[in-house]
Formats: sequence, C-alpha cells, structure tokens
Amino acid sequence: MKDILSEIIANKRFEVDLQKQAISIEQLQEGISEAPTSRSMKQALSSSASGIIAEFKRRSPSKGWIKKEACPEEIVPSYAAGASALSILTDEKFFGGSLKDIRTARPLVEIPILRKDFIIDEYQLYQAKIVGADAVLLIAAALEPEKCNELAEKAHELGLEVLLEIHSSEELIYINKKIDMVGINNRNLGTFFTDVENSFRLAGQLPQDAVLVSESGISDPEIVKRLRAAGFRGFLIGETFMKTQQPGETLQNFLQAIQ
Repeated sequence: MKDILSEIIANKRFEVDLQKQAISIEQLQEGISEAPTSRSMKQALSSSASGIIAEFKRRSPSKGWIKKEACPEEIVPSYAAGASALSILTDEKFFGGSLKDIRTARPLVEIPILRKDFIIDEYQLYQAKIVGADAVLLIAAALEPEKCNELAEKAHELGLEVLLEIHSSEELIYINKKIDMVGINNRNLGTFFTDVENSFRLAGQLPQDAVLVSESGISDPEIVKRLRAAGFRGFLIGETFMKTQQPGETLQNFLQAIQ
C-alpha cells in the first residue's frame, strides 16, 4: 500500500522551496511585527467545558472532496458559537486549503486558531504567525526528534503554541517541555485507516499534566464522553461537521449531546 504521508511530505518540501523563491524568509521576518496578537489554545482547552476543536477542511486524501465550495466566511463564525478552538487545514494539494483561509477567519472570531499542515521548515512557522494562527501542528511521524524540537522552540519564539501529534508509543520520546498540547491521531498517516481506540490505548502512557487532544474519526458524542473520562481535554472534529449542509448547526447539536 502506498504511504500517503511520504507522498505529502515530498510534495510539501517542493511547495516550501517554491514559496521561498517567491517570498524570502527575511521578508516574512519583517512582517512579523504586524501579526495579530496570539491567543492560548492550551488555556482555551483546559478551561473549556466542551473542548471541541472544530475543523475547517474541504477535502482529504482518503475521502476526496468533502465540501469543495466551503467558505471560511460562512462556516468559521458558525463554529465559533460553540467550539473552544478552530483547526484550519492549509495544505492545498491534498486538503484543498490555503493560508488565505486563516487570514480570512482571523478577524471573524476570538477563539484560538490552529494551523493544521505538514510543517517541516521554520518558514512555515513565520507564515502561520503572519496570517494570525495561534498554534501549529507538529507531526512526529513527519519529523526527526531533533527537528521537531527545533521547530517547537522556534514556534515559542514567535509566540505560537505547539500541538504535537503522535500515533504510537514509539513516538512518546517526542514529548518534552516545549510541547504545549499532545494530540493522539486516531488515523494512521501511512494508510489513513482510522481507529478511535488508539486514543484510549495511548492515554495511560502520557504525562498526567499534559493537555491531551484526540484527533480524527470522532463522530459519536458518547466517544467524547469516554475520552474526557480518560483524561482528554480536546477533541478535534472535522469531517463529522463538514460533510453536513450546515456544519455550525451540526456542531451545536453535537455539543448538546455531550453535555
């Protein structure tokens, strides 16, 4: 079976190289002073009753287009009425997103925004800061531990929080004091097969004081209740909302069901 993650990372390297040719990292550094003030996603999840991170996602490598014509102007404000934070996909080729989606969303909401992408270079951290993201996703499976550490340190320098995504017990070594939140991805990034039980399997092996986030494959409010009982404070949900006619309304119904 083709390893989708390897294909995405190879494309990401090519993409970032092209972006650097168009706008240098020095130009990005000059624009940092005008970046919006950051909000704490970690704090938002820790103090939230629901912990829902509502995701804006147009497509996925496994499902294809979910909502091709989705506009952040319409969906993001409807999410903000109930979600603790937002996750916005900025990968274009595989997920149909762009940095413009965060730039558009930022003035419309007060809640924290996570730039969800395959971050492999500090250049992408500067981009995230400039468009108004508050946190970035670092994926253990896509990075060597040393590189992950470097990126986490740089993210903090820029005032960005870090959600580290792990998928297996082998990746526990990536967790350290530079990590603000630990996400368990229930989707295998090589095969894109999803199993929510992965969160429960790993929960007991994680630091007790970590802000834990369960990602992918969550569609049942009862699962959220079980995850919360297992110590999770964040629940990243995208497709369950995005595949419906009114994602914001679906979120409200979901919130009522988990109360």
